[in-house]
Amino acid sequence: MMRWVDHLIVVPIVLPLLTGALLVLIDEHRRRLKFAISLAAVLGLLAAAIALVWLAHGRPDGWRGEVGVYLAANWPVPFGIALAADRLSALMVLLSAMLGLASLVFAQARWARAGVHFQALLQFLLMGLCGAFLTADLFNLFVFFEVLLAASYGLVLHGSGPMRVGAGLHYVAVNLVASSLFLIGVAMIYAVSGTLNMADLARLLPALEPGDRQLFESGAAVLAVAFLVKSAIWPLAFWLAPAYSAASTPAAAIFAILTKVGIYVILRLWLLLFVDGSGDPAGFGRDWLLYGGMATIGFSAIGMLATQDLRRVASYSVVMSSGTLLAAVAFDRPVVLAGALYYLVSATFAASALFLLVELVERGRAFGSDVLAVTLEAFEAEGALHAGPPIAADEQEDSGVVIPAAMAFLGTSFVACALLMAGLPPLSGFVAKFALLAAVLEPAGSRAPDAVAPAAWAMLGVVIASGLVAAIATMRIGIRVFWVQVRRDPPRLRVIEAMPVAALLAACVAITIQAGPVMRYVEAAAAAVHRGGAYVDAVLAAPQVPAPVEARR
Repeated sequence: MMRWVDHLIVVPIVLPLLTGALLVLIDEHRRRLKFAISLAAVLGLLAAAIALVWLAHGRPDGWRGEVGVYLAANWPVPFGIALAADRLSALMVLLSAMLGLASLVFAQARWARAGVHFQALLQFLLMGLCGAFLTADLFNLFVFFEVLLAASYGLVLHGSGPMRVGAGLHYVAVNLVASSLFLIGVAMIYAVSGTLNMADLARLLPALEPGDRQLFESGAAVLAVAFLVKSAIWPLAFWLAPAYSAASTPAAAIFAILTKVGIYVILRLWLLLFVDGSGDPAGFGRDWLLYGGMATIGFSAIGMLATQDLRRVASYSVVMSSGTLLAAVAFDRPVVLAGALYYLVSATFAASALFLLVELVERGRAFGSDVLAVTLEAFEAEGALHAGPPIAADEQEDSGVVIPAAMAFLGTSFVACALLMAGLPPLSGFVAKFALLAAVLEPAGSRAPDAVAPAAWAMLGVVIASGLVAAIATMRIGIRVFWVQVRRDPPRLRVIEAMPVAALLAACVAITIQAGPVMRYVEAAAAAVHRGGAYVDAVLAAPQVPAPVEARR
């Protein structure tokens, strides 16, 4: 018999699915009811995610082997739908729930009224995200991937406007191409192996014939391109900054985790299928990830210096974090991966908080104050993009209570975001980069104790240089926004808008103060993902639930 805790694995998928379907049926004029239902669902998702993290971290009442497996239709692996939760997938579900909660609360003040079905689209996006992190086979990964993309199409266009529609259509076109590549890659892999279950693929790959192995690698390469597009690796990152900077503020905040879906899948499949000991394909694509990731960091640094638009700076910070994570994965070492996972958490919170903060910072600014910017013409061309959402005349009243000392809050939050992006002390960005670079510089394998690979020195240089560039870019904008004296009215901030920003930054402070326990968790997650054996054994050995005695008679 299954324990009740085993059913928690499917809750992050079923709960937002049912909530989204219910919200579609409710009239748009009943906004408070829709918000209450959506908020209750996201809080339930957050509770389920916390429980998954607890169960996956080796608790006495947790899962055997620290991997929980749920056979959705009670069909054996690899024939049925299997969901698997370990430390890494539980962590990603928790991040999704936290960002979803922040986006939902912030949107209630203004953006939920800028279009229809915002809450429903957000729920479907959370369903796709959680499903992608929990699924154990490539076919259902494609299904959940398409669900989250379909929801993101609606969210990126939410609020209308010519600039948003133009950037949104480009975003749709790029992701449709990536989905086509995904489907082609999955078809090639299935043609060779006869299975799409990730654990079953790991079991069958070493026994493939040389000719079949080459076709498998070709399919894996096509599949990797699809997820590298979603991860915004250079030169496939051209779509991200226009789309994210054009999206509505709460949509951009939740989009901060979308690139991490591609990185998660690459991390999971690459370490599961192409680690040392898997035969000829061992280390397949390592150089592409390493040097492509470092090139992505350089591209994002150039993008930050080339713009004075804070939304684009936030967008390029997402690209920078993707490049850092891809390069770290390529080092193929648990200690490096642990630092990368800590960095993933910190960078995701920071980018989401900065996206939310941008609207609050720009709200009180007079448009003429930007005459001091060197790139005034470029700013004027983009100015219409950041106008507030179109709200009906009878809905001009904001939700919530105005907070005092608005400029002090904005200034403090902006400094915190800048420190997190640049990786400067004392916040979690510094802890993350220090842990990552210290691990990168450790000699690996059979090298001499004082020997450090050239790639490690290159990684050290680009990460430090990118932090310097992020500091310069945010300092330049901060001086123009907060320091230069311009006549303007103080911004009116609502508690419901300030609270998500404060919560995300407080989460960064919390993982800084509790860096020891968090690092132990991500170290255990990195070690488990790198080994892969426990995941494969747990999925392949997942037992079916016996039928009741009456049903067998």
